[in-house]
Amino acid sequence: MDKFKQLESFVSVAARGSLTAAARAEGVAPAVMGRRIDALEERLGVKLFVRTTRRITLTHEGSAFLENCQRLLSDLTAAESGVSAGGARASGHLRITAPAGFGRRHVAPLVPTYLAEHPDVRVSLNLSDRVVDIVHEGVDCAVRVGDLPDSSLVSVRLADNRRLCVATPAYLAKAGVPHHPEDLARHECLTLSSDASQTRGWAFSIDGAVTHLRLAGRLDCSDGQVLHDWCLASLGLAWRSTWEVQSDIRQGRLVSVLDAYAAPPNGIYAVFPHARHMPLRVRLWIDFLKQTYSDEAYWRSHGG
Repeated sequence: MDKFKQLESFVSVAARGSLTAAARAEGVAPAVMGRRIDALEERLGVKLFVRTTRRITLTHEGSAFLENCQRLLSDLTAAESGVSAGGARASGHLRITAPAGFGRRHVAPLVPTYLAEHPDVRVSLNLSDRVVDIVHEGVDCAVRVGDLPDSSLVSVRLADNRRLCVATPAYLAKAGVPHHPEDLARHECLTLSSDASQTRGWAFSIDGAVTHLRLAGRLDCSDGQVLHDWCLASLGLAWRSTWEVQSDIRQGRLVSVLDAYAAPPNGIYAVFPHARHMPLRVRLWIDFLKQTYSDEAYWRSHGG
């Protein structure tokens, strides 16, 4: 049996949540799809799905394997498109979305350059801190920052995203400098509203393990830019990305604390519904983001 077809079937079943739906999309019998999954699991020696009469869900091993399969299929599709597209020009309507703060700083300014290189493309950019359902809302590509939830969507890591705990010198002079993450319980912590994000809290590396702290203070907000402004106004400590506060730190307006407990960086990702038959305009947009964000000089000149 074709190994590649097994991988395609696995990704299709994971995306659609059932053998029947995946089989219908490909025009084969559900039993055919089931045999492919069985053969793949036997070849790998692990269970990828937990199957009941009502539903099918990924195992832990299946979730990890899905991400690798999506990346593999995406790379293969990009390689094929690069050959088959030949001298074709990107065209059509590119619909993209990004978080509001990051999008204003690091997505919107790139659009004019992309359009200049691809004059037959038009772009719609949606900036929102809401997690947009890109499949049901017809979005081609989302830029997302942070840990990605388990998903059947395809993602490409574009760059690292490092988070820092910061405050103004005036706030630290008044409230004291925290020396351990546990000290934050005695500080004013400026946090995202619980209904504004799926964040698990502020992340720190403690005793070799990443620990997420759910912190509270008198102020929280659904808008990260407001938290940044409140932090600059000496109202408390904030946990912000380097792309947002790096300039403030360089100029002395903010100071980073608890650096010894900094968690490993999470990521900045391009997320899209599927890799097969990706329009050229989408592939070139993702390639453009990868090229831009992988350049350290970009972040030195645009960080904060």
